[in-house]
Amino acid sequence: MAEAAYDVAILGSGPGGYVAAIRAGQLGLKTVVVERDNKLGGTCLHVGCIPTKALLFDAEVYDHFKNAKEYGINCQGFSVDWSAVQARKRKVVTKLAKGIEFLFRKNKVETIRGFARIAGPGRVSVTDERNSQREIQAKNIVVATGSEAKMLPGLEPDGKVILANKEILDIESVPKSMLIIGAGAVGVEFASIFHRFGCRVTVLEMLPHAVPLEDEDVSDELEKAFKKQGIALHLGAQVEKVAPGVSGVTVDWKSADGQARKLEADTCLVAVGRSPNTQNIGLERTRARLERGFVTVDEYMQTAEPNVYAIGDIVAASPLLAHVGSAEGLVAVTHIAGHAVEPINYHQIPNCTYTLPEVASVGLTERKAREAGRTLRVGKFPFVGNSKAAILGEQEGFVKIVSDERTGEILGVHMIGPRVTELIAEAVLAMRLEGTVEDLERAIHPHPTLTEAVAEAAHAVEGMAIHI
Repeated sequence: MAEAAYDVAILGSGPGGYVAAIRAGQLGLKTVVVERDNKLGGTCLHVGCIPTKALLFDAEVYDHFKNAKEYGINCQGFSVDWSAVQARKRKVVTKLAKGIEFLFRKNKVETIRGFARIAGPGRVSVTDERNSQREIQAKNIVVATGSEAKMLPGLEPDGKVILANKEILDIESVPKSMLIIGAGAVGVEFASIFHRFGCRVTVLEMLPHAVPLEDEDVSDELEKAFKKQGIALHLGAQVEKVAPGVSGVTVDWKSADGQARKLEADTCLVAVGRSPNTQNIGLERTRARLERGFVTVDEYMQTAEPNVYAIGDIVAASPLLAHVGSAEGLVAVTHIAGHAVEPINYHQIPNCTYTLPEVASVGLTERKAREAGRTLRVGKFPFVGNSKAAILGEQEGFVKIVSDERTGEILGVHMIGPRVTELIAEAVLAMRLEGTVEDLERAIHPHPTLTEAVAEAAHAVEGMAIHI
């Protein structure tokens, strides 16, 4: 017999699951979250977004010390205390995890530890660490089980030489050299971290561009920045073999011109994408449909199985981003509660990569917009013409706006440069409110700020940028 009845049971406590649970509690739904790990927060909080960005910030601080003379400050005898860096990272993660526990108590969200499987309509079976089983009953089930890092065939992370996103966060020291396979967001962020901490980094990417989902102008700019910094980046590289040894790793690969190459390093990070955690969770007992392991849903995040929803990284055609999972969770539980809810507009989702320089975007790239048959006006403003960027000593990059020539509709905004992961929110809001290039152009931006680059890019669409 089921032990208790809930309005909603949520499988997983990552950004999708925990946000959905809090909102469900706020809406008066009796809610339980089943989490297999001993901490709340999922991949993003414990082995993804948060610890990675903590390390990136520490790398940025270290950069300021290395370049302090440029700012009129004399620094001598400074060095990296890696154990202290790791301790600070853990402190940030722990504080945020405890914050989720507090919010669960505040909103009367219950938690059950264990591995959850859908046992049947309205039934969830939970197996705990002692292999004991219990069953709970819920009117609605929200599957938010997230994703895991992909590995190359025949390769497994060992925590020392072969690393994925989890293992690299806990290495005991900064290696002298590192090979990174994959130049997507994860690969280039870790390249930016460890290069700044003094590691010799080489990145191999199979596709013709780094950060291949971004506008090609942005990819080109990041590639130039990495080259200038001394990060080796090989594009069109086909990895043939990865051979781990006791003290390092050897990678055989072919360059874009077909030549056989070999590289050696102390460590190798595999950053070639993620796979959805949809195996062995009971979806096969339901009518939910899967595409290559991802769950198909309607606009309210409902699967083909009545009262079963899916959110986050497991959703087909949904970007694997924490903020997307959170937004999907809000849609799902608001719909469960019977309230009116607006489906997500996936064309207005910001994407951020926290390299040096930072990368951020929303909407269509210039190539995608042209392929869609749109007639465009494009404006670009470089940060070299921005006063605040000059003050910060970070003048690489630009803001690029892709707009419809006839209506002025903002189709996409693409940025690379200082603090653009914060600046992108203005573009998202403008698109959300159906703003035009003219609206961005006429909005008065404070001076001196980086946000002025957004207004200048809007002026540039008309060929009338002021400071360049």
